[in-house]
This record gives sequence, C-alpha cells and structure tokens, in this order.
Amino acid sequence: MSKKKVLFVTQELNPYTEISFLSDLARRIPHYAANEGFELRVLMPKFGIINERRHRLHEVVRLSGMNIIVDDEDYPLIIKVASLPGARLQVYFLDNDEFFKRKAVFTDDDNHTFTDNQERLVFFCKGVMETVKKFGWAPDIVHLHGQITSLIPLYMKEAYKSDPVFSEAKIIYSMYNNELSDSFDSRFLNIAAINDLEVEDLSAFKENDGINLDLGAIKYADGIISGSETMDDLVKMYSEAHGKPSIPNGEDIDASAQATVEFYKTLLAEENEN
Repeated sequence: MSKKKVLFVTQELNPYTEISFLSDLARRIPHYAANEGFELRVLMPKFGIINERRHRLHEVVRLSGMNIIVDDEDYPLIIKVASLPGARLQVYFLDNDEFFKRKAVFTDDDNHTFTDNQERLVFFCKGVMETVKKFGWAPDIVHLHGQITSLIPLYMKEAYKSDPVFSEAKIIYSMYNNELSDSFDSRFLNIAAINDLEVEDLSAFKENDGINLDLGAIKYADGIISGSETMDDLVKMYSEAHGKPSIPNGEDIDASAQATVEFYKTLLAEENEN
C-alpha cells in the first residue's frame, strides 16, 4: 500500500524562522507524521529573514522559471530547497525579490504593515499551486498554517478544481493569532481573483466592510485545527457554524502534533467510508 501524501504549507518553520509558536509546532508535526508512515513535502515563503547560507538553501532549477501573474503584473517564481535538520525531509522555499527580499515578514522596523501584503499573499498561494502541479505529486492531505496560506482552499476547490493533482485532497486549515487581514481592503478581492475566478467567488473572505482571511479559508477547508489555546473558542464556533470537523489546541507542542496526525487519519478514514 502506497504512503499517504501530505502537502504541508506553512508561514513559519523552525529553524528557518523563530517568530512564534507556529514555527515550533510546524517543525514537530512532520516528525510525527513521518513516523506514522506519511510522505511529506513542505513549502513556505523564503522571507528575507531566512539566512540562505546558514541553512544551505539552493535553487531548484527544474522548478524555477515560472512567472506568476498578480494584478496583471508578471513576477518570476524562484524555488529553493534545503534539508530540514534532523529529518529526512526537503523544505521548498518560494522566493521573489520584489516580495520576499526585504529583511522582514509582514511589517517594517516601525511595525507598519507592508502595503503590498495583499499581492504577496496572492503570489505565494498561486505559486504553491503551480509548484505542486510541477511536482506532479497529488497530495491526500493539504495542511495549511498561517494566513498567508488562506487562499489555497479556494484555489484548490475552484480555480484548480479540474486539475487531478488537487482533486482528491482533504484540506486542513490551522488557525493562529494572525492579524494579516487587518490591513487588507476591497482591492484584495480583485487581486485574488486569478484564472477564471470572479470577484463574487471571493465573497467568503468578506466580513462587513473588511476582509477576514480565516473565514474565507474555513469555508473551503475540510477541517480546522486550533493553533493556540486562545483560538480554541473561535475554532469551535466556526466549526459548528460551518459544519466542519475540528480539534482544539493540545496541551503542548508534542500533544498538538500527535493530535494533528490522528486528525489526518480520521479525515482519510471518513473519505474511505464515503
């Protein structure tokens, strides 16, 4: 029996970033998943704070060279790779000088939000889709961490729904204390409407006069995970409102990682029963 495949897309990952709890949790889950026989591929943004020399990143020429269109502009997508220390696992980094060269993540030194975060998010999410297509590697589970991944459920279920690489995958969205969408405006709906999508197709991301990235991701996800104790009540509320299975945050990193792998098994078992 072939191994089940997990596409693991994360905003942060230790040791490449050490920003928040997400970095550490995202490091532990692949360890437990691999021990349970899952095959994983990990993708993340190549933020400028990641030291390429220290972590031995190098370009994957066969995957690089694509252009990603964002708001009618072409941006080259560069794919780099490194081996995760202490694990038999490759981490693929999506890079572009315009969006990720700066030595910061979402805010500048004065804590001002970057004005192009909307474009950066769309570039990354579309870049993930195109990279996985180029892999030719069809995942059984797609596990998303952090708001920079929040468009991927919509893209999988709508913009790329006819692509066999994505058609069978179960999508899990992990919610954290991210505030990325606080700086977004209605322009986001136009920028994010890639391929044949219309602005109306992004209505799930609208909340009153603003944008709620978590809400849009949850609509198209198959399951939700709370990434921290402070998110437990909100995840439970969304889970009940949208009829999505969910799990709360574990007592510690290892408990959370183990519970996540069991959640993978549960979703896959439900698929086999249907």
